[in-house]
Amino acid sequence: QVQLVESGGGLVQPGGSLRLSCAASGSIFRIYAMDWYRQAPGKQRDWVAGITSIGSTNYTDSVKGRFTISRDNAGKTVYLQMNSLKTEDTAVYYCNATRAPNDYWGPGTQVTVSP
Repeated sequence: QVQLVESGGGLVQPGGSLRLSCAASGSIFRIYAMDWYRQAPGKQRDWVAGITSIGSTNYTDSVKGRFTISRDNAGKTVYLQMNSLKTEDTAVYYCNATRAPNDYWGPGTQVTVSP
């Protein structure tokens, strides 16, 4: 069992930066693949970025070069550094931990990018 709690969301102007954190507790964090998803109002939840248990990373095209995902296995935390934020990045951001067949979600943190 894994419990996830996101933090670090807030209101930021276009071009600004935020760093999201996802703190995990419970099981062996290092064996899980970790991902960030986001859901804008009225839209489906979309995958944003992922990091495997061995540290390989991948990003959706719209955030490549702007967002960086990283993990601290000792601290059981995954991060999403978001730079050059755009209004279209506004969404609730969710942390996900996966190791088949288990799949866990946090409650989400709101990110609002507005002038």
